[in-house]
Amino acid sequence: MFVRFSTVGGEKGSADTERDPRGFAVRFYTEEGNWDIAGNNTPVFFIKDAKKFPDFVHTQKRDPKTNLKSATMVWDFFSLNPESLHQVMILFSDRGTPDGYRKMNGYGSHAFSMVNDKDERIWVKFHFKTLQGNHTLTEEEAEKIKGSDPDYSQRDLVDAIEKGDYPKWALKIQVMTDEQAKSFKWNPFDVTKVWPHKEFPLIDVGIMELNKIPENYFADVEQAAFEPTNLIDGIGLSPDRLLQGRIFAYPDAHRYRLGANYHQIPVNRPINEVNNHQRDGMMNVDGNAGDKPNYYPNSFDNIVADKKYKEPAWELDSNIADIYDRNENDDDFYTQPGELFRKVMTDNERRNTISNIVNSMKGITGDKRDEIIQRQLEHFYKADQDLAMAVVKGLKFNFTNK
Repeated sequence: MFVRFSTVGGEKGSADTERDPRGFAVRFYTEEGNWDIAGNNTPVFFIKDAKKFPDFVHTQKRDPKTNLKSATMVWDFFSLNPESLHQVMILFSDRGTPDGYRKMNGYGSHAFSMVNDKDERIWVKFHFKTLQGNHTLTEEEAEKIKGSDPDYSQRDLVDAIEKGDYPKWALKIQVMTDEQAKSFKWNPFDVTKVWPHKEFPLIDVGIMELNKIPENYFADVEQAAFEPTNLIDGIGLSPDRLLQGRIFAYPDAHRYRLGANYHQIPVNRPINEVNNHQRDGMMNVDGNAGDKPNYYPNSFDNIVADKKYKEPAWELDSNIADIYDRNENDDDFYTQPGELFRKVMTDNERRNTISNIVNSMKGITGDKRDEIIQRQLEHFYKADQDLAMAVVKGLKFNFTNK
């Protein structure tokens, strides 16, 4: 297997301890092909609709006029997309600055499916729980490290593996049946929400150990092309709207970044031979299949699609086809973030989260400053009134609760 960790919003070379989600992408090289879990270090995400993804990414990059990071862009988008609140609460807690890659959890985030040999399907979520302890940095600690060692997380990972202190994670899954999915309070395929562990407890699967550093960072890490469409028999997708967008977006990004034949790059090649009729294209390095036919079906080769890899059909009744409009809870963007703040965070974590939010929102500028702040405070208020009023106090803002 192969794993790539990364920051998300910054460019190559940006500081490892920036407040940012972390990429947590895992590839299993199996005898039936590659299986990728292209996840993050958080169990949820900012948006649930793929069409919003390019706009969200732009707000995390640089202002087109100043070429500077912009708190105004960030909070304007958050305030106009209240489904982001759950991930915002995680990002601005100390979990937004993990203490290196070894000491953070990983998640597939989306709901996926498992199908057995009887074509029976269940829905699953994947969790990688660090066995090094889930440790975070305060904003002050992260800022200090950013100035003294911007490659902190990468250095910590490399040093640990090279001295034989191999980091490990426990892979666990949550399981939900079709019947449970239909009766779940929230849309079970909404990536901005979690499945409560009390209702869907974690089930142990195995241990992941990282015990080798790639020989060449560019050849393997930079050229690795993870994509949700890399699946194996028994593992499938779900009606998650953001996941459905990612299955198109990731291969498209790889073709742009690495070329049409990115699957032929060693780190992306399956361990077993793959038979297909894909030919030509830039950087084709496998002999282009010689004189073999490039169409299917044909009378000259024995390539036959294995029907066991075909998933059973999804039930497209009103509970599934119209899943994003299924009940009044679809627009509940506040219950889970509120419970996270009140029931999961400690007093110290709540104080740090408030401080981190205030310090970031102080950077909002321009004519729309008060409008953006007011709108975001309304979201905080609906999640937890104490949270909202603490942010009001920190910003010294004249908040009017609507």
